[in-house]
Formats: sequence, C-alpha cells, structure tokens
Amino acid sequence: MALSYAQKETIVAEVAEVAKSAYSAIGAEYRGLSVAQMTDLRVKARQAGVYVRVVKNTLARRALADTDFACMADGLTGPLLLAFGRQDPGSVARVLKDFAKDHDKFQVRLIALSGKLVDPSEIDKVAKMPTYDEAISLLMAVMKAPIQKLAATMNEVPGKLVRTVAAIRDAKEAA
Repeated sequence: MALSYAQKETIVAEVAEVAKSAYSAIGAEYRGLSVAQMTDLRVKARQAGVYVRVVKNTLARRALADTDFACMADGLTGPLLLAFGRQDPGSVARVLKDFAKDHDKFQVRLIALSGKLVDPSEIDKVAKMPTYDEAISLLMAVMKAPIQKLAATMNEVPGKLVRTVAAIRDAKEAA
C-alpha cells in the first residue's frame, strides 16, 4: 500500500523527533522473521523503553538528516528496522542482542552512538554500558571511597590507643 505525502511527512517527523532525544540507534535486518516474532520484539522493546520502527530507507535518511544519527545514512540499504534507545545508550543493544540470540535471521547491521558509527560486532560492549541508575551508583561509590578510607584511617588512631591500653591492663592483671 502506497503512503500519501502527508503520511510520509508524519513518519519522517515522528522518527526525527525520537532520534533527536535518543542516546543510541541500531539498524537491523529483519528479513525472514514472522509477524509473531516481530510483535514479540516490539513488546520487549516497549517494555525496555526502546522505540522500534520499520521505515523506508529514503524516509529514514530524511528523518535522520539533522540528528546525531545522520552517520547511518550510507548504511540504510535493504529491509531494516530502526531502534532508538531513549532511556540509556545500552538499552537498545540489550534488547536487540537478546532477540538476536534466539533468531538467527535477525542481524544487527548499524550501531550509532553520539554521532559515530560503531562496528556491529561490538554490540556486546554497547549492551554492557550501565543504565542511568547504575552509572550514578558507580559514581557515588567512587566519590565515597576516599572519604570512607579517610574516616577509617582517622578512626584507627584512637582504636590503636584503646587496644594498647587494653593490652597493658591485661598484662598487669596477669602479673
């Protein structure tokens, strides 16, 4: 079914809006997957906060033109679905990596982070990127470590004094 000009404009505007607020994008080939499998992917993606859309390549190029993901334009060939991570950079990679494990015909062909293309073989590295909450907890642990070490060192001085006095007391009682 052919799309009207207004429908094409709507699709381009929607994808462009999502792309402007996304942290990462992946283009994957879905040739050979059934409708049920694609529906399963969309459900998993929606639960993870990932936007998934099958868009014609010419419309995708127009939508991505003024975004950080314009670097993907040359790789938009063949039947591709676009997935955008809107919560954290690794969310889209985690969803698509898990889906690709169970479906051999599903292949990741393009990965873009911060305006740069990443080799598709590095999807594991992208998937292991921390979520926002994990990154904050790692930052807090790094910030807390020196203070905690200083407090432990400062506490060691009176602790050592108490242990020395206790040892002298025990020695006098034993004598």
